[in-house]
Amino acid sequence: MASLLNVVMQELLMRGYPYQLWKHKYNVIVATFLTTLLFSAMHSGAFEAGIIPVLNVISMSILVTLLLEYTGTIVAPIIAHFTWNTIGAIIFGGVSLASDYPNLLNSTFQGNPLLSGGIYKIEGSIIVLIVNLILITYLFILNKRMSS
Repeated sequence: MASLLNVVMQELLMRGYPYQLWKHKYNVIVATFLTTLLFSAMHSGAFEAGIIPVLNVISMSILVTLLLEYTGTIVAPIIAHFTWNTIGAIIFGGVSLASDYPNLLNSTFQGNPLLSGGIYKIEGSIIVLIVNLILITYLFILNKRMSS
């Protein structure tokens, strides 16, 4: 329940009112840039972990923004964000949420830190970045087709 409330509040604070306001006042690109800056600031621990975790946070923000634009509802980003946090962190323990979140399993990934994420788990992995970039490209194409 805490994960759901956390995600709902983050998405409403990012892609709810501020995103819609900036989109209306400026455009989608400016709104996406500003909300991604805020989203990244809310996940400031990524900056301590290195460039890959930061790029993963940035790409996740862009991904859920494109999802919002494609579906036209804040529910889609909430579901995507909640799924990432709940399955990745609470169930598998492979995502680093706040230390007070419990997890059912404690997944550890071994091998090259670039692939495994090292001590930052899968959030520090270039694999997450590649998947996010593929999904961003896919949603970007879908959004372009929809607006044509």
